[in-house]
Amino acid sequence: MKKIDAIKLSPKASIKEALGIIDSGAVKIALVVDERNHLLGTITDGDIRRAILNGKSIENSIEGVYFTEPTVVSVDESKDSIINICTTKKIYQVPILDNEGRVVGIAMLDELLKPKKYPNKVVLMVGGLGTRLRPLTETTPKPMLHVGGKPILQTIVERFAAHGFTDIVMCVNYKADIIRDYFGDGSRFGVKIEYILENKRMGTAGALSLLKERPKEPFFIMNGDLLTNVNFENMLQYHLDNEAAASMCVREYHFQVPYGVVHIENGRIKSIEEKPMHKFFVSAGIYMLNPEYLDLIPKDEYYDMPTLFEKLIERGENAISFPLREYWLDIGQMEEYERANREYFEVFS
Repeated sequence: MKKIDAIKLSPKASIKEALGIIDSGAVKIALVVDERNHLLGTITDGDIRRAILNGKSIENSIEGVYFTEPTVVSVDESKDSIINICTTKKIYQVPILDNEGRVVGIAMLDELLKPKKYPNKVVLMVGGLGTRLRPLTETTPKPMLHVGGKPILQTIVERFAAHGFTDIVMCVNYKADIIRDYFGDGSRFGVKIEYILENKRMGTAGALSLLKERPKEPFFIMNGDLLTNVNFENMLQYHLDNEAAASMCVREYHFQVPYGVVHIENGRIKSIEEKPMHKFFVSAGIYMLNPEYLDLIPKDEYYDMPTLFEKLIERGENAISFPLREYWLDIGQMEEYERANREYFEVFS
């Protein structure tokens, strides 16, 4: 969102003043506002050219020249929603209004489409044996199995990079050389990759005690056998907005009891519920953690992320959930692997 003080105009301004604003910067638009900063309209080079063709002089007022019904967005509008509005209406700038109708900024399509670079590290746990996917994993580590014509891990790296997260650490163990030989330093994928070798099974949190350098910002931890199109920028913002110590992605899980459930009280049947459906939230294997809480992880020992969250809860820290509504698939068994290949291009094309 660009600041707009330099591109605001009074409705009594001249066409010459409007031209000065439009020609002086990259925004190529002026915003016409009243004395209370309410948006009255917009004026572009095209509006001025049409006015001149209709006999207006550049000394004339912009009244009757500026466009009084521009497309606008709310300050609460998401980035994805603004991009969709701009591309649908074929516009490149859109004013942003607060809840009182006052103009507070302007969104530029080219800037919205340009990935922002974030300093937050991404730690990928990619050392698992993948025993449930044998014989496929006898020669290939599970994150390197191909889904959609490339390794699962490549899709994960590309998704983070697309959202501006390019500082990646891979915690490797089983057939680590295959992963290191493929990704190298990460430059081929537009990221920087360093590796931590687990000499023993460390769990989903234990390897964090081996980090060579403590992150300075909240950082991601993710299992390397997941396929998801979650918006990682949204997750980071959610974590920050809620002033969280740690965030856990959770997924709604449905389980149907295949029998009639009998509810009993003091030996008497109170009711019978036929094949009820139960709903739970389960961990989705994607987390954010503030760096100071690395001190809670024992050095060089097996330790899991759920155990760390239990410790945070015991201490009264703000451990929050981030519910996933996007596509998510844990590729743990052959059935999920086959499903991933069926669905890949529908989700990620």
